[in-house]
Amino acid sequence: MATIRRFGVLSQLRSEASHYVIRYRNGRPRQSGRGLVFWFRPETASISELPMDDREMTLFVRGRSADFQAVAVQGSIGWHVADPERLAARVDFSLDLRTGRLQTEPVERIEARIAGLANQTVLQFLGTAPVRALLDAGPEALRGQVQATLANDPSLAEIGVAVVSVRLTNLAPSSELERALQTPTYEALQQKADEATFARRALAVEKERAIAENELATKTELARRESLLIAEEAQNARNRAQARAEAEGIEAGAEAERIRMVEGARAEAERARVAIYRDVAPGTLLGLAAQALAGKLDTIEHVNVTPDLLATLLGEVRRPASLPAR
Repeated sequence: MATIRRFGVLSQLRSEASHYVIRYRNGRPRQSGRGLVFWFRPETASISELPMDDREMTLFVRGRSADFQAVAVQGSIGWHVADPERLAARVDFSLDLRTGRLQTEPVERIEARIAGLANQTVLQFLGTAPVRALLDAGPEALRGQVQATLANDPSLAEIGVAVVSVRLTNLAPSSELERALQTPTYEALQQKADEATFARRALAVEKERAIAENELATKTELARRESLLIAEEAQNARNRAQARAEAEGIEAGAEAERIRMVEGARAEAERARVAIYRDVAPGTLLGLAAQALAGKLDTIEHVNVTPDLLATLLGEVRRPASLPAR
């Protein structure tokens, strides 16, 4: 904004280097340039001040796709004054010579024109494709279309304005449609997550099953080996019992054979002894018995000899040796 000071009938204007000043007198430009400082008479002068720096404006457009879905486009457009003389002739940039401020809003008028051209281009572009295709293509294709339209539009060149940049930060459907479009992707991702979870659980179950099978196989093998061990121990016990029985049988047989032989010898000896005494006279046997008895007795207190005993002995003595006793 220019600074104007009043000194009586004269005034002084001081402008910044980023502004272009044009002083008119009698409807014709008398002085122009950037960063001017000059004296003038307010009664006869008309002054315009144009910004020469790059300007940035916001772009926001709501449109419909070819399938009648709401789409919003956000971004910004950069522009600057390319021909200040031409722009001052087409758009009013006159200053209030008392305050140094612009009397109208020329910048807003220029940005409104640029926005109108950009909005028309955006709406036409959105209406050529369904929302899915627009979202898949992204904002770059639309940005190129808008920039080409603004750069080649003759209405901007006629007023001395040039568009220097177009940036689109977002191209998105309505929130409801965005959620609807996100649902299949979300569901697919959720399904993959669920499948991964199920696969992990299945793998865990498979591992647990393998571990259980290994434990069961181990227990089965241990039981089999234990049964084999028990069978072997039982067989060994039977073998030991059989060996003991055989040993006892052999021992018993040997003992029986020994007893049989001893008893046989005793019986044979007894038979021999009996055979010896078989032909001896009864009296002699009686005497021998008495002798054997006397040998086993320490003291004989008395002896009873009955008549029957004497008669028998005497009878035996008198009987001829050739007659056998009856």
